[in-house]
Amino acid sequence: ILSAQYQCQPEFSLCRNAVLEGNLSELGYSSPKARKTGTTIAGIVFKDGVILAADTRATDDMVVADKNCMKIHYIAPNIYCCGAGVAADAEVTTQMMSSNMLFSSLHLNCGFCNASIPGTRDILAAISIFEDRYRPNLELEEAKKLVRDAIAAGIFCDLGSGSNVDLCVITQAGVQYLRGYDQPAQKGKVKGQYKYKPGTTAVLTKTVTPLPLDIVDESIQLMDTQ
Repeated sequence: ILSAQYQCQPEFSLCRNAVLEGNLSELGYSSPKARKTGTTIAGIVFKDGVILAADTRATDDMVVADKNCMKIHYIAPNIYCCGAGVAADAEVTTQMMSSNMLFSSLHLNCGFCNASIPGTRDILAAISIFEDRYRPNLELEEAKKLVRDAIAAGIFCDLGSGSNVDLCVITQAGVQYLRGYDQPAQKGKVKGQYKYKPGTTAVLTKTVTPLPLDIVDESIQLMDTQ
C-alpha cells in the first residue's frame, strides 16, 4: 500500500474550498450545501389564457437520468399538466387521466400542476420570481418571459432542475407546446489551459506499507483459443 500526503497549491479550487470551509468552522459557521429539491414546474394566468412551464432534467438520486425529459403532459385538447416526482408514475398517471378524464385514488409518488381554459394557477417553484414580477393581465410575451425566468431560477439554483425550459401556452385559440423554448444552461467553451507541470503539487510525506501474502491454493487453466 502506497500512501502520500500532498501540499495543496492555490491553483486547485478544491483545496481553496477546503481552506474556506476551515475558516468558516473556526468562526462557528457551516459551509453552504448543494441544494437539490427536484423538478421546477410552474403555471401562471395571463391576459388571454394560462402558461405551464417546466425544466427538462430527470434525476435518479444524484445521477442525471435524462437531460431532455418531457414534464408537460397532454390530458385533453385544452388541458395539460406538469408532473413533478417519479417520471414513470407521472407518465402513466397522465395517460390514465387522458384516457379516462378521471383521477382515481391511487398512491403515486408525483405531484401535478394542472391548467386548462378556464384554468387554474399553481406555483410550485421559483416563487420569488413570481412574487417580484407577477401582475394580473400580463401580455403573452411578458408572461412567457416571466415563467421562463422562474424556471431558469430553478435550473440555476437547484441541482435537481436543469437543461431546457419547456412552455405550454393554452388560450381559447388553441395550444402552443413550445418544446425547448429556451436553453439557459448550455455548456460553455473552455477559455484557458488547465495543465500543470509535474511537481506543482509537492509531496510532503510518503509511506510504503508491504502486505505479506501467503499462497494457499494455486491452479492453472488454459484458455481455449480455437
